[in-house]
Amino acid sequence: MSVSVSPASPGSPGSPGSATTPPTCPRAAVDAVRWPDVARLPRASWLRTALAERIVRRALSGLELRVRLGTTEMLGLGGPVLDVHEPKAFFRRIGAGGLIGFGESYMAGEWSATDLVGVLTVLADRAASLIPAPLQKLRALWARKQPAAQRNTPEGSRENIRHHYDLSNDLFALFLDETLSYSSALFRGFPADRSLLAAAQHRKIDRLLDEARVGPGTRLLEIGTGWGELAVRAAGRGARVHTVTLSQEQRQLAVERIRDAGFEDRVTVELLDYRRVVGEYDAVVSVEMIEAVGAEFWPEYFMILDRLLAPDGRIALQAITMPHERMLASKNTFTWIQKYVFPGGLLPSSEAIEQITTERTALRVRGREGFGPHYAETLRLWRERFEEQAPEVGALGFDQTFRRLWTFYLAYSEAGFRSGYLDVQQLLLTKETSR
Repeated sequence: MSVSVSPASPGSPGSPGSATTPPTCPRAAVDAVRWPDVARLPRASWLRTALAERIVRRALSGLELRVRLGTTEMLGLGGPVLDVHEPKAFFRRIGAGGLIGFGESYMAGEWSATDLVGVLTVLADRAASLIPAPLQKLRALWARKQPAAQRNTPEGSRENIRHHYDLSNDLFALFLDETLSYSSALFRGFPADRSLLAAAQHRKIDRLLDEARVGPGTRLLEIGTGWGELAVRAAGRGARVHTVTLSQEQRQLAVERIRDAGFEDRVTVELLDYRRVVGEYDAVVSVEMIEAVGAEFWPEYFMILDRLLAPDGRIALQAITMPHERMLASKNTFTWIQKYVFPGGLLPSSEAIEQITTERTALRVRGREGFGPHYAETLRLWRERFEEQAPEVGALGFDQTFRRLWTFYLAYSEAGFRSGYLDVQQLLLTKETSR
């Protein structure tokens, strides 16, 4: 969500035009080595392209959007403006790759939107019905399958995590707050203000630690270290923390931050797959890591948590979730997010978590708290900061195509939460003692 995301030469994003005048959006040169599927148009039959154009035109005509095709044609019922600068390329990419082609067309500069989140929110709100029902039933025939190389085996997981989290600590520091928390914050009210983001991240962490009853002497396992903020927060309560990650970049900085906080005697940070963790823990906490496990390995993941948790222990998870029927429809499909951002990733549904834990473990979900609108605001703050820091991102060696990719990824994610298509939840799990 796999083209390698490698640093390239600096550049600056193009500026979309106003809602009334067709904007000029000259295509910047795309590095064909780093971005082969963006630099060139895909192969697609005339019939497939024509069919895609017909379906897309019909779908867009019924949405609360204004879709400008070239300089003369308008579709839609009114709303945020989607400017398609190169209609032939736009329809060809969608015909060849579906939503992957839609994202690659944005990366190539073939379409733009002044209000990108607004456009994507309208699309996300109708995600289940944009494609006609008969074609939905034939999805297995036309949709691309996930590459075998992205399976979340122990070896595959390492590569998938490196693809995203080992990009550059400096890159993430440009748009995250000082806690370096890369997950949803929990605000007191909206609209959220960037000056309050760090406090909102601590509020999120503290709620998880409270649910897990982490305090003096707690043996805590954290799966997915991030940059160490939760481990520091838990150590500050007197817990002894074992935290594991597959990201070398994150581990290196997390160790430094834990040492600077004075807790290196209470926290152990290991470069270790969750499947290799041994021992018994009073509490297990994991923040937005299950999304990287993969549906194939969800049963094993929860069985391992069951094995590691002490009889009276508690598990606090934070997970991004999607509707169950959409998860079932898309779980074997290769997506733009998997190709360019999170290889091997898949969002679970609440039903899937309940079913797996009930059938395969002694774990039971005892509490659930959703706060999707808070993630929309978190993503907005990240996206605005990322766009402000465009020159600095370029100075790190990330080219214009990368910056368009990340702008689209952050806006695409924000739109998912604003539309209600996605949710983020904190889950409390305990063991069923009679089992």
